[in-house]
Amino acid sequence: MAITAESIRAKLQDALEAQHVEVEDTSGGCGQAFEAVIVSTQFQGLPLLKRHRLVNTALEDELKAIHAFSQKTYTPEQWTKIQEKAA
Repeated sequence: MAITAESIRAKLQDALEAQHVEVEDTSGGCGQAFEAVIVSTQFQGLPLLKRHRLVNTALEDELKAIHAFSQKTYTPEQWTKIQEKAA
């Protein structure tokens, strides 16, 4: 089964009960590099390293098969502030 941006998005949304997940295939379509933005209440009170470990655990099998994965993790409050600044 091929790894796609959609399959990663769905897995992160389920595993982390994420309110918002964006995943982009940055490999030009070959499915070897992805960037993700994840917003979850599970990140509340956690330092960045622990947030990334939660994501990496959720994607354990996928990370063995792809070349690169970049992630940005936010709490809902942080995400709201980012969206307000962008508006």
